[in-house]
Amino acid sequence: MSDIRQACRWHVFPDIEALQERAAQEIARAANAALAERGAFHLVLAGGNTPRGVYERLPGVKTNWLGWHIYFGDERCLPPDHPERNSSMASSAWLRHIDIPRMQIFAMPGELGSVRGAKEYAKALRGVSFDLVLLGLGEDGHTASLFPGHEWGARPDAPAVLPVHHAPKPPPERISLSAHRLSQARQVLFLVTGASKREAVRRWRAGETIPAGAVAPRQGVDVFVEEASMDTGGGRPSV
Repeated sequence: MSDIRQACRWHVFPDIEALQERAAQEIARAANAALAERGAFHLVLAGGNTPRGVYERLPGVKTNWLGWHIYFGDERCLPPDHPERNSSMASSAWLRHIDIPRMQIFAMPGELGSVRGAKEYAKALRGVSFDLVLLGLGEDGHTASLFPGHEWGARPDAPAVLPVHHAPKPPPERISLSAHRLSQARQVLFLVTGASKREAVRRWRAGETIPAGAVAPRQGVDVFVEEASMDTGGGRPSV
């Protein structure tokens, strides 16, 4: 485990639509700030239904798409065009509709298998500094493809990319950025929606050891959470 304890800033939203809209605004803000300061924006995408709704809002933002560089936090070991791949979802919801150069979209090569795919993706990440990492939360507390009972790669000497075997959710073979590599970002934003996540959120807020808590950048993480996912209930959106 990392020696750095995770600091969370919780932002509660009344419904998924409000959360998705605010998340899209935050991605656009981070992108334009990075483009102004460094001329490029390096973004790590999450999979799932909540991010899909965020991505569908992004084609309308005002930005210089030519400076965006896209990466993925995890991927299923499936054929390149399989509809259940995170890269396929991101493409259909967003990436195919805007002008990010194709050479700046770095899909994980899950079709190579978890071991070889992880090695190849690690090569693609050399020298890359992430500006923003998007993550989700599973009912069991997992994030990306870092599952309870599996290696999370939280130690400082952990590989940047992990092969995942025997995942508890299908398919069993996956590739995931390690918790340590995910923590090496200027900003980390979790997107959490649905009443089914309530127990995982309760455990997280109670300080229990779950994979999501292993992503611990020094500047802390922001958690955009739907009110229905909160164990305490209530709360107003904060910005």
